Amino acid sequence: MTAPALHWFRDDLRLADNPALTAALEAGPAILVYILDDGPERRPLGAASRWWLAQSLRALSRAIARRGGALHLLKGDPAALIPALVSAGGIGTVTWNRRYEAESIALDTALKAELTAAGCTVKTGNTALLNEPWQVKSKIGEPMKVFTPYWRAARARGEPDAPLPAPARLANPALPPDLRRQTLALEELALEPTRPDWAGGLREEWTPGEEGAKTRLHDFLDGPLDGYGEGRNRPDSVTTSRLSPHLRFGEIGPRQIWHATQAARDSGAISAGASDAEKFLSEIGWREFSYHLLYYNPELARQNYNRRFDAFPWQSDPPALTAWQRGRTGYPIVDAGMRELWTTGWMHNRVRMIVASFLIKHLLIDWREGERWFWDTLVDADPANNAASWQWVAGSGADASPYYRIFNPVTQGRKFDPQGGYVRRWVPEIAGLDDGVIHEPWTASAAERRDAGAQDYPKPVVALDAGRERALAALASLKPV
Repeated sequence: MTAPALHWFRDDLRLADNPALTAALEAGPAILVYILDDGPERRPLGAASRWWLAQSLRALSRAIARRGGALHLLKGDPAALIPALVSAGGIGTVTWNRRYEAESIALDTALKAELTAAGCTVKTGNTALLNEPWQVKSKIGEPMKVFTPYWRAARARGEPDAPLPAPARLANPALPPDLRRQTLALEELALEPTRPDWAGGLREEWTPGEEGAKTRLHDFLDGPLDGYGEGRNRPDSVTTSRLSPHLRFGEIGPRQIWHATQAARDSGAISAGASDAEKFLSEIGWREFSYHLLYYNPELARQNYNRRFDAFPWQSDPPALTAWQRGRTGYPIVDAGMRELWTTGWMHNRVRMIVASFLIKHLLIDWREGERWFWDTLVDADPANNAASWQWVAGSGADASPYYRIFNPVTQGRKFDPQGGYVRRWVPEIAGLDDGVIHEPWTASAAERRDAGAQDYPKPVVALDAGRERALAALASLKPV
């Protein structure tokens, strides 16, 4: 009889275009497991990501069950659980899809060596990226440090492979009895909030899972992609794909997005021009570049990429940090973004740049504080994208925005939310103010604020000019490299 195979789901919570899953099914009847990794080296998921993970596992379990299989949930250290499964179950082949954080690479390397030495075949795949981090290098064979040449080199590698189909049927081989006793119900993983249950806004906003991802992609290609090049900067309407959390958990992959976008454009099914499609795909490229950076800079979320910034004179200001986190800074576009994040687990990308710039530059608070807050509150908290993007705004990252480029939240609000629709949705206490003052409510008269019911909106936590001057003085204090 053919020895059973084992597929270990991780950040690949889908059935279609899943190379490692396909390899497992080709090797034999496959046991399908997900392990909530509480190993000592793994960065714990943030609260919003844990909520998303619960919904995604629920959706994946149902999809597997419809095909005759079962998803087994475990909790613990995979370094111990995977070899135990292999030994007790007589597993002949183990498969998983690669991850790129240093801790995951170390775990996978050790596991592969141990399992191979025990006579087990190990096969790994790539569901997360168009190109592996080591496949794109400079002309002299070094890691890339600037996005544009990186993306040019990546595109020169040609079209990504076509996505693999989902399996039509799945077997359901039994777990060994001693391991069956370790399996858990989804609720026993304690991923979802209970007291208090703060996830109401997330439930209203999102449909996690592979089918939800497909619907989200279809809706984007059928609408917001047309005009994406300009519209993507407008938070007051649906102008972006909102695929980021689906990508984060592998409910959809970049190959699927790439080929669906190209097919929709080439078929004439959408009216978006080539420039809109290319701009959208370049956002996929930034995600790829972020993983390239993470692979070669494992401390990206903890350490300045540009070590010159190690001497930066960050300020400790707990009240200002709390005001930023709670959307009470007195700057409406900043507060709207932070409240959108708190309610939905997501924030428009343009607003992410605005709120990050405000924290880092006007408040002079270390970018790592922002990275940690986003890690806990974003449903798309991605180990590469989150860190690389915070360092980009801080000026400390690869191909970073210069530190002296300081976003003015009033100017940004007027430009990208000109009628104040975004601010009025998320900062309702000033919704009654006129368009002319909605982005700087402190300029409204007392009578205007009273008539609008805006008396309780906070005053600015910092004056923009003073904050800018302090930020530039801090930058000037750094010694040149």
